[in-house]
Amino acid sequence: MWSWGTQAEKETAKGTMTLERKAILRQRQVLFLVFLLWVSEASCELGRFLVAEETERGSFVANVATVLGLELGNLSARGVRISSRGNKQILQLSGETGDLVLKDKLDRELLCGSAEPCLLPFQILLENPFKIFRAELLVGDINDHSPVFLESEMLLKIPENSIPGTVLPLKNAEDLDVGSNSVQNYTISPNSHFHVQTQSRSEGRKFPELVLIKTLDLEEQPEFTLTLTAIDGGSPPRSGTTRVRIAVLDINDNAPIFTQPQYEIRIPENNSIGSLVLTISARDLDTGKNAEIFYSLFHSSEEIIKTFEVNPISGDIRLRKKLDFEAIQRYEVDIEGTDGGGLSGKCTVVVHVIDLNDNAPELTMSSLTNPIPENAPETVVAVFSVSDLDSGENGRLVCSIQEHIPFTLQPSIENFYTLVTEGALDRESKAQYIVMITVTDLGFPRLKSEYNITVFISDVNDNPPVFTQTEYTLYLRENNNPAFHLGSVSANDRDSGTNAKITYSLQPPELDNLSLFSYISINSDNGHLYALRSLDYEIIPTFQFSVRATDGGSPALSSQVLVQVVVLDENDNSPLVLYPLQNGTVPCNDLVPRAAEPGYLVTKVVAVDGDSGQNSWLSYQLLKATDPGLFTVWSHNGEVRTVMPISDRDAIKQKLLILVKDNGQPPLSTAVTLNVLLVDGFSEPYIKLQGSAKEPVQTDSLTLYLVISLASISFLFLFFIIVFTVLHLWRKKKDSSNSSHFESNGPFPGHLVDASGTGTLSHSYQYEVCLTSGSGTSEFKFLKPIIPSLPAHNDGKDLEEKNNLGFS
Repeated sequence: MWSWGTQAEKETAKGTMTLERKAILRQRQVLFLVFLLWVSEASCELGRFLVAEETERGSFVANVATVLGLELGNLSARGVRISSRGNKQILQLSGETGDLVLKDKLDRELLCGSAEPCLLPFQILLENPFKIFRAELLVGDINDHSPVFLESEMLLKIPENSIPGTVLPLKNAEDLDVGSNSVQNYTISPNSHFHVQTQSRSEGRKFPELVLIKTLDLEEQPEFTLTLTAIDGGSPPRSGTTRVRIAVLDINDNAPIFTQPQYEIRIPENNSIGSLVLTISARDLDTGKNAEIFYSLFHSSEEIIKTFEVNPISGDIRLRKKLDFEAIQRYEVDIEGTDGGGLSGKCTVVVHVIDLNDNAPELTMSSLTNPIPENAPETVVAVFSVSDLDSGENGRLVCSIQEHIPFTLQPSIENFYTLVTEGALDRESKAQYIVMITVTDLGFPRLKSEYNITVFISDVNDNPPVFTQTEYTLYLRENNNPAFHLGSVSANDRDSGTNAKITYSLQPPELDNLSLFSYISINSDNGHLYALRSLDYEIIPTFQFSVRATDGGSPALSSQVLVQVVVLDENDNSPLVLYPLQNGTVPCNDLVPRAAEPGYLVTKVVAVDGDSGQNSWLSYQLLKATDPGLFTVWSHNGEVRTVMPISDRDAIKQKLLILVKDNGQPPLSTAVTLNVLLVDGFSEPYIKLQGSAKEPVQTDSLTLYLVISLASISFLFLFFIIVFTVLHLWRKKKDSSNSSHFESNGPFPGHLVDASGTGTLSHSYQYEVCLTSGSGTSEFKFLKPIIPSLPAHNDGKDLEEKNNLGFS
């Protein structure tokens, strides 16, 4: 219990305390000063409530709401509860009515023994705000026990020469009741020689004395048998009786006299059984048998008889059982010394029990709030009281908790403490705390008790989901199967339970022409992403979207992460030839002068591939040629060049089959046909080209003639000779009129030169369609590329001269 002395007392105590005791005292002083105002405001005295013992269980004691001046609803909201010393509750509170009723039937003698009044302290605790009301339950005594004599018969011896007025002490009766219900009077059966008188001790206990009122005569009546009655003061009164046998003795002049009428002794409570308490002695002036003294307990209660024993010869008083200061602090033992002649004397031995620190402190929990929510301000976790059955310094207590935890211990009244959080707690940092409450007394040696309280922190949804990556990049090969698993996103939530249950959802991108939900889906439980349809790298090489992770708290918290999907290219596009055109309508022809040197640039095959990376790397290969050794194709840029000088034996029309192949796995390819005309000058190929342009007409006519010739060969032969002669004359006339068109510096533009040196279109290309009209339906058509002006390389003149003619 807390106790604070004057400054002088504290200075005196400092001289004898150990260093540890000084530190604890200072700690208690600081705690008291800090919370003195709070304690004074938090406690009130309600007084006493009276209840009679043996009242039935559930009997009404008081209405707490009325006593405290609170409404019933407010009483329940304040979290009212009852706390008693120790773990046994004698009262219980009805939360619905506010009535305070008995939990069990009370036995005053069992609860308080002979103590009067019988007060049972208890406290009424209120929360929000915290307040303590002190009260006491006064257990009133009822007359439920009768007086009882410990012996059924008393034997008294009295000399026959005793004069009237001689007093003989009698053993008193025991009554467990107290106050007016205890023994109040003694009576004895009617007789002519004795009467009884009732005396009182200092503590109020009554005892009888037998008084001689008439001279005795041994020869007339050697013995008397009387009935002694003890009557209590109850209503109706109860009584108990015993038999008193009085023997008349021959004359014994001197009674034993003790050396002290009262002895006082102090012994510690831990004395062992059988240990010597005190030795008393008496003397008798008689001689012989009348001088022999025998010692015995006198006027002894049952408790004293169980605790002490007297050696009848030596007068040694010894312990029969262990002493307990917490039960009885003081014994008053009456000792009688009787000589051989029957005379007796008495003395009183007062035994003071010295308290030792033999009881460890106890803690009684009155209120415990568990779990407590995180992020809450200062919260009362527990309300408890501490007690120690020892007294003095042995019963003074210091209460503390371990360091480095977010809790503080606040003292209240009468050894009450509250365990309070220092501030808001974070469950994610620590989900539970084990608070060890240590209660230490100030006795020697010091005793302590430790109590552990496990405080659980309940979760509040204060943490949003956090993705494991700040951004996700997923790779997918084009032409995938529908419902293909792309990958997963994952988020963690530091909360627990429902607050940590994460649901994933897609957030549509800000794209007008892309419906995200038709391409991607997500599993809301585990974050797995799936491609719903086949993707094409050439259409959508990459796209991105956001995924939201939402927890199950209230209100729900969420976070987003960006997911980028990269479509990987597959070799699914064959090379596309841009030049020469392969439209199948007009053959593409390139001119090469017969005087061209080896390495002469004939033309350049231009192709592209819709794929990317190595899938778009193109290589060129000459598969087939009219004269295989005459031309070559550069594999890396598609340039067609001569390998050796052109001879007159080489055919005028050379046909080259070139393969354009990409670098994918497996590779894809495209074949292109290139027609090359070998000319001596730029006039000859023009004539040959006119003839070659008309060949399809002649061939078609010949085919028709052959069909018709099945009917008439002769007619067709004549008709063919006539037509051939006419055409031959017309051609000679046309050649002489247009000979100026074949000069080297003709009207064709001179900037059509390929100077890139690569196999792809690294610059812009344009195409011109040239028409040359002849007689009748004969019409010559050619397509020529126009390349932006670039510096010409060594072979540029030849290529320019070829392109000026416009044949392709």
